[in-house]
Amino acid sequence: MPASPPVLRPVSRSRPGPACRGARVAGHFGEFLQGRLGADGPIALVTVPCPALEVRAVWHPGRMAGLWQGGRPVLAPGQVARLARLFGIAPGRLRVSAAMPPGGGAGASSAALLAAIRCLAPMALSPDTEAALCLALEGATDPLMHPVPEALLWAPRAARVLGRVAPGPGFEIVGGFAGPGRRTDPADTDFADISDLVAAWRVTPDRAGRARLATESARRCHALRGGPDPAPIWALGRDLGALGLVAAHTGTALGLLFAPGEAPRQAEAALRAAGLGRVLRFRTGGGR
Repeated sequence: MPASPPVLRPVSRSRPGPACRGARVAGHFGEFLQGRLGADGPIALVTVPCPALEVRAVWHPGRMAGLWQGGRPVLAPGQVARLARLFGIAPGRLRVSAAMPPGGGAGASSAALLAAIRCLAPMALSPDTEAALCLALEGATDPLMHPVPEALLWAPRAARVLGRVAPGPGFEIVGGFAGPGRRTDPADTDFADISDLVAAWRVTPDRAGRARLATESARRCHALRGGPDPAPIWALGRDLGALGLVAAHTGTALGLLFAPGEAPRQAEAALRAAGLGRVLRFRTGGGR
């Protein structure tokens, strides 16, 4: 069960009082790596930040509670109510718009919860405090509150940094979502051992080497956990000149990794023909 929210005792308010507030939080697109650090070790991941997928939230103060999420519900009304109580404010009306499908492995729930926190909090909070709140309210969280999330070896079930990794060279990623979503279950700890992949990631600065490691992480995850099969997409990727593949280790996101500027124009059409939906193209690492 999720833990109780941490107790916040702000010494002052950095905002003058109730007012309409908005927040935007970028999601991610699966993980370069995710699994256990040893047979009994913690679950760890290196995320794939995705500026092309974001959640927007707007909060209007008021005594009456209201939550609008359109056709993509990613928050529970109870989560918003708990936040309002924690911050000592009336719940007001929160409008949330998610660009990514729920359960796709793109951080929809984490991004939405983080956006809600930034709308309702009476002051700017530290990334560690935001992470603790997200963990308390959903039981697991992505490192979206950190400025360079891909530079972290992150424990999603503990909302803490296990170590730091060099972000490395950037990728151009073309990918989409394979079928209906699969929500994260915080109690689900059945992941493959990736301790060797993490060790290799730390000492592999080149783009091609990291792409191979990401592909292997996706392969191990599918072999153990099932879900969308990355093999056909990777076979297509080799024909398109991709360096590797990236996947959501819980969810349905699948994407091909290219050097920046090397993804062919027909890549989106090819992935759609292979059955992926909501196909997009974006870059990581500033295009280096």
